[in-house]
Amino acid sequence: MQRIVSGMRPTGKLHLGHYLGVIDNWVKLQNEYECYFFVADWHALTTKYDKTENLRQDILDITMDWLASGVDPEKSTIYVQSQIPEIAELHLYLSMITPQNWVERDPTLKDMAKILKSKEGMTSQINYGLMGYPVLMTADILMFKADFVPVGIDQVAHVELTRDIARRFNNVYNCDFFKEPQPKLNNCSLICGLDGNKMGKSFNNDIKISDTAEITAKKVMSAITDRSRMRKDDPGHPDDCEVAFKYWKIFGSNDEINTVKEECEKGLRGCADCKRQLGAKINERMAEIREKRKYYEQNPKLVIDILNLGADKARKEAQQILKEVKNLVKMY
Repeated sequence: MQRIVSGMRPTGKLHLGHYLGVIDNWVKLQNEYECYFFVADWHALTTKYDKTENLRQDILDITMDWLASGVDPEKSTIYVQSQIPEIAELHLYLSMITPQNWVERDPTLKDMAKILKSKEGMTSQINYGLMGYPVLMTADILMFKADFVPVGIDQVAHVELTRDIARRFNNVYNCDFFKEPQPKLNNCSLICGLDGNKMGKSFNNDIKISDTAEITAKKVMSAITDRSRMRKDDPGHPDDCEVAFKYWKIFGSNDEINTVKEECEKGLRGCADCKRQLGAKINERMAEIREKRKYYEQNPKLVIDILNLGADKARKEAQQILKEVKNLVKMY
C-alpha cells in the first residue's frame, strides 16, 4: 500500500478551517493509503521557542480534534514528532548535503521568517532552527519514505525541495534509497473567517471544532453578510455576501443553497434569520464530532496511550530506515 505522511503544528484547539481544509481530507485518505500523521512540536519551536507553557496541552488538544473528526488510530499511525528522535538524526545527515541557497529560496521558510521577524523586539536575524525548518520537514517526509504528501497549492514548492534533497542524497551516495514523494493536492472546501479574512485563532474570527453549539450560534451571528443591504426586505445579493452565503455553500445541501439564494434575492430572507439557520446547520454537521471530543476530554489518558502506541510503531520503522541511511553514508 502506498504511504502518506502529513503533520500539523500544535497551535491549540483547531478551527473549521483546519477541519475542512486538512482533517476531513485525512479521514478520507486513511481508507486508501497507509497514513502517518504527526504533531509537529519541533516545528512549533521555530517561531514559539519562548512560549512553550501550553505546548503539552496544545498537543493533546490537536490530537483530540483529529480523533473526534475521524482520524482513526486503527487505520493511521498518529504520533508526536519529538517522540521519534531518528527524525532529528536524519535531519542532520540531510542538512550536510543540502546547499544553503536551496533552503533560503524555500517559500515556507520565508513565510515563517516573516512571522518571527514580526515578533516584538526581534531583529532582522532569524534563528538557526528556523533556517533548518525546510530540511527538518524533508526529514519528516523521507523518514517514512512517503509516496505522497497532501498539501495545498501554496505548499507544492516545499515538496519539490523534498524531492530535490531525496534525489541529491541518492546521487551523492550512489543509491536509489529515497523515493521522490509527489504532492497530493487537497481538493477540499476552504472557509474564510467570520470577518471575511483568513480564518485564524489570532484573528479572533474562527469557529473551533470544540466550540459548543451556543458559542457557534453566537459567532455565526457576527458573520459579515451583504454590506449593501440595509433592511430585512431589501433584495439581497448572495454573491456579494462576504461570509454567510459562502458558509451555506459548504454546509448546505444543493436544495438549501438554492432556496437561500432565491429568498435572499427576493427580499424574503433577512440576514439575521439566515445566520440563525446557518448556525443550526453548522451545529448539525459538527454535533457528532463534538460529542466524540468531549469523550476524549474526559479520558486524556486514552489520547496519551494512542500517541505512545503510534510513536512505538513509527520508531520501529524509523530505526530501520535510519540504520540503512547510516550504512549508505558509511557511518561507524
